[in-house]
This record gives sequence, structure tokens and C-alpha cells, in this order.
Amino acid sequence: MKSIEKNHPEIGFFYIILIDKNSKPAAFASIQIVDFYFETVQNELKSQVQKLRNFGEKLHLFPKKKPLKLLICGNTFVSGEHGIFMEQHQDKKISIKKITKAILRYVNDNKNLTIDAFLLKDFTNESLFIADELKDYNYHPFSIEPNMVLNVDENWTNLADYLASMKTKFRVKAKKALQLSSELVIKDVTQENIEDQLPEMAALYKKVATKASFNLANFNLATYRDLKKSFGDAYVLKTYWLQNKIVGFMSGILHKNSLDAHFVGIDYELNRTYAIYQRMLYDYIDIAIEKKVKTINFGRTASEIKSSVGATPQDLTVYLRHKKSITNRILKLFLQRVQPTAFQQKFPFKNETNLHEK
Repeated sequence: MKSIEKNHPEIGFFYIILIDKNSKPAAFASIQIVDFYFETVQNELKSQVQKLRNFGEKLHLFPKKKPLKLLICGNTFVSGEHGIFMEQHQDKKISIKKITKAILRYVNDNKNLTIDAFLLKDFTNESLFIADELKDYNYHPFSIEPNMVLNVDENWTNLADYLASMKTKFRVKAKKALQLSSELVIKDVTQENIEDQLPEMAALYKKVATKASFNLANFNLATYRDLKKSFGDAYVLKTYWLQNKIVGFMSGILHKNSLDAHFVGIDYELNRTYAIYQRMLYDYIDIAIEKKVKTINFGRTASEIKSSVGATPQDLTVYLRHKKSITNRILKLFLQRVQPTAFQQKFPFKNETNLHEK
């Protein structure tokens, strides 16, 4: 988080620590304050959000032609439960209520701080019995696009084992992607060579970011300098080259028993011809097998292609409330209509069964 904070001065950061009766830390919450622009919403949500915005502006419920000042508990740039951490022995329902009260107290005590809405993200199904305590504070839950997770088979010793575990048509597809991408030259990004590559990487990231349904904030790739310095080989950063030009990059972090995929950049004009993105997915898998991790968290977006390499959806829920009570009631009606983008789940492994197949 220090790396993100250092390279994103446009975002406000603060942290909440709960202390137990022995003056020891009992829970921790990471908070960011961002300017959310309605214009960043794309695809199927765009028309719905625009209607909500127009309606809210007419009633003076939303700031006119201004961004929404959004307080986020969680990591603005990464999917998953990265916002609240609690000691195992704590009553988690009580702790989340205390954190919620502390957030409100912080906002109310800082008169120069104007917050329009509060967002707590991203809770898995296993955590909803705790997170649902937020409803008592007028937070509204809604589902977002799932985190796509691949469970790495302990019997896979290399990528060939992974391919052998697939059904024929998916194995053929994978081999074709590997063949199409064989002309790509893949290089590790290091502290010594990162400066030369960052400008082209940033341009490729921008192409991907503009295709997303929405972005809470824009990631500054200069953050990679600090991440590589802090985590070394545990932070995966590779560039993909074609004829001495960068046409893609991938990033991620190895943490305990998982590989968390982070941002990628892609030259879309060359993507189909050279299967750049598919190659990245197989490279993530190859790295996970080599490092003997148990899971790969591929994150949101591109769910269908991620499912074609073996990832399955992990449902995520966020909780949102507007500071104004009237707006918050209207927001609840809007959120009831918000659903994750539907996609066709693939079942690429021999030991999987698609219940919808006959």
C-alpha cells in the first residue's frame, strides 16, 4: 500500500486501527478517497448510470458536472478482501461495526473533507455473514463481476501436465495460442531496465483501462518501481516484445500460496494474430506451477476467456451508501437492478462436467 500511496497523490489515504483492552491492535482498515467520474462507466452500465446521474442532478442530490467524492474501504486497484483485517480471536461482527463507526467519525470530524458516498469492497460469500452487519448502517449490498480463480493441481509439475489435464478442444486451443505467440520475446522487467519500458507499458495499460466497464481510479505504472524494489522476484513483471517493440506486459504478486494477477497491457491490433492475452494467461499458470502455489487470482474482467483456461468464478459483494438519506434510498432502487455481466462458463478439464451439456 505504501507504493500505491506514494505514486497516487490524487488519492487520499488514511488507516483505521482498532485497539483491544490490552492496547494491542485488534483490527485494521485501509481507506482511500477518490474522485469518481460517471463518464468512466462503460458498456451495459452506462445508460443506467447516466439516468441515475441525470435524475440525481435534477433533484440536487448529486454534484452537478463534478465527480463523486467516494470513500473506499479496500484496495482501489485490486479485487478481493484487501480492506479490512482482523485478529482471529476478535468478534468480527462487532469489529466491522466499530470500523464503520470509526469511518463516519473520521469524516464528521474533518470539516474540510466532503464525502458523497461510502463503498466497502470486495467480500466473498464466506464473509457475508459479517459484512451484512453493514446493513444496520444503511449500506446496500450488490454483486459485482466475480474474481476468477484457478486452483492449481498439485500433480502439475509443468505446463505440459496442465495441458494434458484438459479436454481435447481446449488443449488444441491452448496449443494454437502457444504456437501463435511463439514469435513473442518475453523479458523480465527489473529495477535496472524498468525506466526504459515504463512509457510504452503505460500506453498499453491505457488501452486496456479504457475498455473496462468502469475504473475507480487510474493506476500509475510508476508504482511498479517501488513494488519491484520492495518485493523483488515475488513481484512478477514481464514485457512481451515483437520486432523490438513492446506489445504487452503482465504483472502480479506471489504471496503465500497464491499468485495474484494484477494489471496487463495489450496491443489490441496485434492481439488476435499473436494471441498475446491468451499467452499471458498460460504464463501465469506456468509461473504458478513452477512456484508451487495453490491458487491463481485472475481478478475481474474477461471472465469467459479466463474460464476457458480453468478459472472458476468467486462471487464478490460490495456495500455502498450515499451520505444523503434521500439519495441513499434512490440508490438502493438502482442497485437492485445492477447485476454482474453474464458470461458462458467453460469447463476445460477432463474431470469437470458441464451440467448444461447433454
